[in-house]
Amino acid sequence: MTKSKKVFLNGKYIAADKANVSVMDRGFLFGDGIYEVIPVYQGNLFRFDSHLERLENSLNLTRIENPYSREQWREIMLPLIDSSKDQYIYFQVTRGAAEKRDHAFPAGVKPTVFMMCNDIAPFNGKEDGVKAISLIDNRWSACNIKAIALLGNILLRQQAVEHDCAEAILVREGYVTEGSASNVFAVIDGILITPPKNNFILAGITRDVILELAAANNIPFAEDVISLDALKTASEIWFASSTREILPVIELDGLPVANGKVGQLWHRMNELLQAYKTSYAASEK
Repeated sequence: MTKSKKVFLNGKYIAADKANVSVMDRGFLFGDGIYEVIPVYQGNLFRFDSHLERLENSLNLTRIENPYSREQWREIMLPLIDSSKDQYIYFQVTRGAAEKRDHAFPAGVKPTVFMMCNDIAPFNGKEDGVKAISLIDNRWSACNIKAIALLGNILLRQQAVEHDCAEAILVREGYVTEGSASNVFAVIDGILITPPKNNFILAGITRDVILELAAANNIPFAEDVISLDALKTASEIWFASSTREILPVIELDGLPVANGKVGQLWHRMNELLQAYKTSYAASEK
């Protein structure tokens, strides 16, 4: 029998198949909680402080108590990590378990904290590019909160999958917001553009790194609105996320993006990102 992996739940490390959460937990009943994902490259937590800042922002916006300091969060993560692999830490905080189901915040409950570590699986097709579909962004207007209530994102991603696409590009009132589980970049008239941070977008850490690398390497870039019409004229389109990094899009809504091949700027940015990951890991040792 395969040994169950270890997870962290409410102060204890325990086998995943032995971990249990109350059915009265508000994460289960309402999706009342937030989460975070941190890549771990050869044992090094990538941009730990940036991820924890986003976690703290989500907790503040949802008015859920932060149960740990940043250093305590780090110490909890370390026993779950296998330094011989590239992995990611997933952790979530719910408002906790109450005595009854009531939409109003319960008094005197302790947050539920769950954490696990999984291997980062290689994404087939990254070098060749992926297909995407544009869909109406019908989610709520607080997408800047990294909430565990992801039904809207799930339904949109499923539509993409059913159209043989890797991801959906979401559009609100004619303008691109993000992917169902990623940020969106486009190269238009030689400028790398991504939509600006606002409440309709979950600003990704990989997104920020890409902009930092563009600035450091004299790549013209802008944080600006992108209409769907403008997106269809792009010479390159990318998705960016922590576990898939940068995915080039070669087809949108059944039509090729430019010449239907992975663009040169993607190759350059991917090389810059891989070099940055290596140097970052070395600096953390």
